[in-house]
Amino acid sequence: MFEKRENLCKSVIDDFSPKLEWKDEVHLSDLCKERFLSHSQIPEFDEQDIFMAGLAQLEESYYVERQSVDVHTILFTVEGGGVLVTKDWVKLIEPNTMVVLPAHTPFRFEINPQIKKWKMVWFLPRPTGKWEHLINLNKKVIPFHECEQIWSLTNLIHCEIHGRAAFRRLLLSELVRYLNAIEEKATTSSVRVQALFNEVESQLHLPWKVSEMAQSCFISEEQLSRISKALYGQSPRSRLITLRMEKACELLNHKDWSIAMIANRLGYRDPYNFTHRFRRYHGVSPSAYRKAIQLMDN
Repeated sequence: MFEKRENLCKSVIDDFSPKLEWKDEVHLSDLCKERFLSHSQIPEFDEQDIFMAGLAQLEESYYVERQSVDVHTILFTVEGGGVLVTKDWVKLIEPNTMVVLPAHTPFRFEINPQIKKWKMVWFLPRPTGKWEHLINLNKKVIPFHECEQIWSLTNLIHCEIHGRAAFRRLLLSELVRYLNAIEEKATTSSVRVQALFNEVESQLHLPWKVSEMAQSCFISEEQLSRISKALYGQSPRSRLITLRMEKACELLNHKDWSIAMIANRLGYRDPYNFTHRFRRYHGVSPSAYRKAIQLMDN
């Protein structure tokens, strides 16, 4: 079985060779389906330095060739597969792999001509410090067993176009967490920071301070900030606010909880301060949000 698989892979790669001359072109057969997510549809992409993303279910024939683009290209293969061609080598793109193509480098990827099916997710992150940890891996095709989760999260984000901004932000934060975990998941400091925010989420009523949070993890404030941004795409203070604001939405579903009670439960001794923070985060006041929920339920 494995010999047949190996021979199949070799025969596919033998049909390709590295390229020296490049052009910009895209081809999709009539059977291909592709859904786009732009930063105009998903404003939260700007917070994560993502220019665009897409969900692709490809059949029969498909290829993309670029001379140079000013964003990174990342592919997650769920099923089927493709072939990646660069100026130096040819590699097979198989299920449960992530392809990382840095900005300003030429490439071509296309559907595997022997399989003729490819289910994948693509992202175009901007070349900022937020994504350096992936680019610095110096690998083009990386084993990545969370491709199905990336597909599911991206699909849920697509379903929330013109929908709930808070939910999109939550989904996107979880998606970025998967990607950042490639570098950070094996480090002790990262585990401690994750444990910290699990504790923070269970005790949002406490007056958390960044200096004390860092001390509890036995790391500096600078390290806490770096790891927090890698794990969640947010500074520790922003992460704390996010956890409180997401919990606020959950508590506002309970009619017997007053605004003042919710504010106190989330660590805001002054209800007016809570209302101000909620409006800045969600765009509406807590009372307006609660009324909108009630209208939807009716």
